[in-house]
Amino acid sequence: MNTKYKPAIHFNDVTYTINDNVILKRITGSFPEGKITTLVGPSGAGKTTLLKLCNHLISAGSGEIYIKDKAIEQYEPVELRKLVGMALQSAPMVEGTVFENLSLPLSLQGEKLDPKEAEELLEDVGLGKEYLHRSSTDLSGGQRQKVSIARTLVNRPKVLLLDEITSSLDFASLHEIEELISKINQKYGTTIIWITHNLKQALLIGNYTWVMMDGEVIETGESSLLESPVNEKVRRFVKGEAE
Repeated sequence: MNTKYKPAIHFNDVTYTINDNVILKRITGSFPEGKITTLVGPSGAGKTTLLKLCNHLISAGSGEIYIKDKAIEQYEPVELRKLVGMALQSAPMVEGTVFENLSLPLSLQGEKLDPKEAEELLEDVGLGKEYLHRSSTDLSGGQRQKVSIARTLVNRPKVLLLDEITSSLDFASLHEIEELISKINQKYGTTIIWITHNLKQALLIGNYTWVMMDGEVIETGESSLLESPVNEKVRRFVKGEAE
């Protein structure tokens, strides 16, 4: 991994185990601040587990995780959720309007979202203010994902975690979300960590890439590594010979 950038998140010898089953094995590495890093690898590689560790949804069994040079355990949960946001493939919505969904992060903190700010958030994700009072049940898959991302942006997170957010979208919606994430990265300098099964997407969108297999980080570097991997396992994976 390129060391000229300050790390937004750093893993130091992190292991995660469930019922004596080692899910992540001695992970060490940094996610560069203000850059897009994609996580790729076969199913069961530990990518989602690693992402959950990044905002303390789960705790490491051993090793240290640092967010902005501060141990993750030193953050209050609310403070950490503001700093490190997360958007999921399912783009879960609460029953109600788009505005009510956007308001959720602040309402959980006993605060209110200004309607003008809500309109600006929708504009950021390419949706007009006419969506503000539309029912969440009337949204398409791509629109739901945009609202989900806008909701994550309410707290203006410095780091945005994305878990397969385009895997169930049609090509047009996929392309719109890719452009949206690039825009967020460039406009706000947000650090993006993005799990994707789409290697073309990882190559196109990512500045850097981690390739994971069997709970280990096998190869890291600029995303162009996917065009000419050094590791033999990664070469087979890229060619589709490994699942």
